Amino acid sequence: MQILILNGVNLNLLGKRETNIYGLVSFDDFLISLRKKYAQITIDHFQSNEEFALVEQIQQAENKYNGIVLNAGAYTHTSIALCDAIRCVTIPVIEVHISNIFAREAYRKKSYLSEVCMGSICGFGLNSYALAIESLL
Repeated sequence: MQILILNGVNLNLLGKRETNIYGLVSFDDFLISLRKKYAQITIDHFQSNEEFALVEQIQQAENKYNGIVLNAGAYTHTSIALCDAIRCVTIPVIEVHISNIFAREAYRKKSYLSEVCMGSICGFGLNSYALAIESLL
């Protein structure tokens, strides 16, 4: 099984950015432990602050991956382009968020991605990624 983890805008700053919300662990450090936990799975990771790069990764994932774990960051609440890209692929996409987006600012409560994803997981810290992988197994 091959899974692609896509991280969007500002997620390259995990461990440094708003640590009271997102924690002290960088995604690179977390990814090491995630790959150990799921050693039987190939887990690729791509992060970009550019919306078009995320769209291209979704489009290119077809026939290469068995699933996508997507944390689009703030693009969750703004990107029709990502929504449309997910509609164009047949592989399952799981939307994840580290924080509980429904317990935060009003503008974070609307996701343009939820309706086209297989499911959404939020509020479990970095463990949201592991829960998404479990759902794809």
